[in-house]
Amino acid sequence: MRKAKINENLIIPEHIAIILDGNGRWAKQRHMPRTFGHQRGVENIRTIAIAASNMGIKALSVYAFSTENWSRPKDEVDFLMKLPGEFEKRFKDDFKKHDIKVMFSGRKTHLSKENLEILERITFNTKDRQGLVLNICFDYGSRAEITEATKEIASRVLENKLKIDEINEQTIEQYLYTKDLPKLDLLIRPSGEIRLSNYLLWQAAYAELYFCKTYWPAFSEKDLLEAIIDFNKRERRFGGLKDKL
Repeated sequence: MRKAKINENLIIPEHIAIILDGNGRWAKQRHMPRTFGHQRGVENIRTIAIAASNMGIKALSVYAFSTENWSRPKDEVDFLMKLPGEFEKRFKDDFKKHDIKVMFSGRKTHLSKENLEILERITFNTKDRQGLVLNICFDYGSRAEITEATKEIASRVLENKLKIDEINEQTIEQYLYTKDLPKLDLLIRPSGEIRLSNYLLWQAAYAELYFCKTYWPAFSEKDLLEAIIDFNKRERRFGGLKDKL
């Protein structure tokens, strides 16, 4: 695959998030089962993570499995639950070569013991790397994330370790899964759908949103670069005015 050319004058977002959408429709176009699309979608995480690393992006968050995805057909869910193990086996050498650190955001209460061990092992084995942080959101839902953060803050108050007057936006952010990541700059959704689907709702408050029609398995380095070029055309005022009247 040819590498996309990067204009040296481009501002590269520090933190990009992508909703991995369109796997099933991509497979259907090829008269293949939905699981084939999910397989290719997982392989594309490696491709785009390495591309992002080469571009100088500091953090890439990908929406791999949502808290709502458990309602999908059992055979599809069973297939998706096998992907963490395959992810570890197939991609660990590539990520080591590119100094990529992997972390996971999401609930841990619904995953099998085997998958929890895999996620913990990947996290531990990559924790000291200094390159791109690949944040895989697995069994993730933003409402669940904020609910859990609220419970933890309430517990701190009940334990007299935190005063109500000390709770502010920064306090809440310290209890989110993404507390150690840069602020979210750009959120991308492939596949033609135009909604956030319970993904990084707090973090996306002032992120730029980019939607494209390409299905995730076909989303390329060129597509990522086009999103970044579009990002550079935005005027980010964060609720204020760039120039005083």
